[in-house]
Formats: sequence, structure tokens, C-alpha cells
Amino acid sequence: MEKIRDPVELRRKIPSHEITYCRLRDMILFGQLAPGQPVTIQGLTTTLEAGMTPVREAIRKLTAEGALELRDNRRVSVPQLTQPLLDELAFARLTIEPKLAQLAAKRLRAKDISDLSLIDADLDRAIATGDVHHYLMYNFRFHFTLYEYAGAPILLSLTHMLWLRFGPSLRVVCGRFGTSNLPDRHEEALEAMRAGDAERLAAALESDIAQGIEQVRLSLDDGAI
Repeated sequence: MEKIRDPVELRRKIPSHEITYCRLRDMILFGQLAPGQPVTIQGLTTTLEAGMTPVREAIRKLTAEGALELRDNRRVSVPQLTQPLLDELAFARLTIEPKLAQLAAKRLRAKDISDLSLIDADLDRAIATGDVHHYLMYNFRFHFTLYEYAGAPILLSLTHMLWLRFGPSLRVVCGRFGTSNLPDRHEEALEAMRAGDAERLAAALESDIAQGIEQVRLSLDDGAI
């Protein structure tokens, strides 16, 4: 599995004890662990090529963030999403992420926008080829590269946790319906960035997020997640 680290990680050297956490986090974000799927701690040590202690620490941290739940002493799983939980996630994401985009708009340089455009081109190729795995990764990279420019570490940290709770269910939806109707309002967002229009950028991100939430909501109604 290709690893794509978020902008915070790219700008600092990750201590060795955090590597296992980052790898397990990516497995959750990009759908290697499906909602409700139990995995053993011993199995994770093999998959992550890590010792028992760092794996347990990664599980502890991700459990505290709501991305994993302990089933017994040797098994963990990704929590299954419910409509009430989705309502909470929707409220939080639609409140926080447009604000991050609005803040970022004021600090973007031409080079930053060019970098985001390149990421979006990779995402478009993933959509065109039906590559769900890379769609999820490049979508994550686009959003969090943008949000990093906001200079709002508390909001950024909260958004990471929200994506950890939302990402696995979006992966199920993508796997069920393919990439043809996946949310992608990024071109509108890029146009707003080039125009220096913070309000328009926030609105484009809000529409992009709302579209993804609605797809997950419909799948929950159908019992597909």
C-alpha cells in the first residue's frame, strides 16, 4: 500500500515510535480496515512490521481518537457508523472545514495553488480510472494540504479525528458504487483560490464535503454499511 503522509508529517522528521501509528492510521483512513472488521494485535504486528509495544501504543492512541475500538484483549475493530454519529460528523465537518479553507485562502501563494492543482490532477486520474484507493489518498492530500495553510492547529487536529471516523465508511461507499459519482468540487475550489476569494473557497469545500456525507447517509439508509 502506498503511504501518503499529511503536510504536517512531510515537514518534520517523524520519530520512530510514531511510524507505527501513522501506518495504522493510513490503514483506517484509506479503507484497509473496514467498519466492524476485527483484527488481532498479533496480526497488526505482522502487517505493520512492528513490535507489540508500538502496535499497542498506536491502538491506544487511535482508540482515544475514536478511530478504533477494543473488542477484547487481543482484537480491535473500526467502529461502525450510525445515523446519529453521522449527524454529529456532518455538523462538525461542515462547521470546521470551510473555516479552515477560509483561513487558508488568505495565506496561499501561487506556488501553493499550483501544488494543490497537481494533487487534484492525480485525483482526477484516479476517478477516471476507477481507482478508489488512490482517490481516497489524493482526496485526503488535497484537503489537508489546503488546511495546513490555515495556521489553525487545533482545528486541524480535530479535522484529522473527524476523517478517521468518516473515512472507512466512505471507502465502503466507493467500493460499492465506484468512482463515477464521487464528490469532487475541487476545480471550483481551485478557481476560488486563484481569485483570492475566501468565501467562495469555503462554499466549494462545504459543497464537496456535503456531497460525500450524503452518499454515506444514503448507504446507511440502505443498510450497506
